[in-house]
Amino acid sequence: MAARKEPKNIRPSSELYVRQLPVDEALYRLDSYLSQAVTAGLNQFTIVHGKGQGILRRAIQAELARSPLVKSYRDGLYGEGESGVTIVYLV
Repeated sequence: MAARKEPKNIRPSSELYVRQLPVDEALYRLDSYLSQAVTAGLNQFTIVHGKGQGILRRAIQAELARSPLVKSYRDGLYGEGESGVTIVYLV
């Protein structure tokens, strides 16, 4: 019988890409990602949601405001993606 390989602890990327997703799918991915990021010990990450009409950005930031896992968040600065991204700082 062959030996089983133990799964590697894979650290989540420091970027969550949800651009052009429906709001409910983006929020589902955000919820899942937040748990993974905290478990992996990330201090911060970037959510790429795009600019568009701002609907996805507002929904994501409202969800971040309610999360006990989030210390703070902000829009990206010039060179980071500006209003097309949100920078998230975790507890």
